Amino acid sequence: MTTPAPPTDVASEAPAPRAPRRVTRALTLALAALVVLAAGSLSALALRHHGAPTTTLVRVSGLPANISTSTANLMQLSPVPAHAAPDFTLVDQNGRTLSLTSFRGRVVVLEFMDPHCIDICPLVSQEFIDAYHDLGKTATRVVFLAVNVNQYFASPANMMTFSRAHSLTTIPSWHFLTGATAALERVWSDYGIDVIAKSPRADIVHTSALYVIDPQGRERFIASPVVEHRASGASYLPANILTAWGQGIATLARDVLK
Repeated sequence: MTTPAPPTDVASEAPAPRAPRRVTRALTLALAALVVLAAGSLSALALRHHGAPTTTLVRVSGLPANISTSTANLMQLSPVPAHAAPDFTLVDQNGRTLSLTSFRGRVVVLEFMDPHCIDICPLVSQEFIDAYHDLGKTATRVVFLAVNVNQYFASPANMMTFSRAHSLTTIPSWHFLTGATAALERVWSDYGIDVIAKSPRADIVHTSALYVIDPQGRERFIASPVVEHRASGASYLPANILTAWGQGIATLARDVLK
């Protein structure tokens, strides 16, 4: 599985016609990716040295002051225009039908995962667990969601198997959402997630993007999860990088609750 940089999401007296949402979001996320390109490259260099200190001071404007520059670079973090996050209704690992709007009043941390992934998705799972613990009492006001990107393994049972295998069920507000292929494709399109799924036996290649959505249902930040590979091809991240990601997610969630 690869993790391409996240695709990314003004007015006059007579506004020009708006581009279709899918195109607008792609342009916005692309701009965010360009803004953090230098930071992302430098953070990748630091990552290859297992989080060694770097003198890089590149910082994207509009980030919370309590997010360090090193964490922002590591997460390839960027603010996005506070547009309403596209709503969707899907089914979670427990078979419950849930909509995004049902979580209004709480922060939503949204990712896109493959329940058969053995690459980056298990690492993001650990980051979610770390973030949940870092939140402490604030955790009751934060929801962790993932939307399935594997149309071949799309049952609630598949979502539950992955959730249990990676201890995500220890997060009370964890929901791994799935549904019919057409419904999933709409969500992928709305959030600028590209998915290549050639066959049930082939690796699912998809955009890995993490959204932070505020209690009013508005997109606020987007980040791009990272992964390293050993010589054997096994994916991993140094413990300090996993910890930094968890802390970064928790800090963002607390910030948008203010």
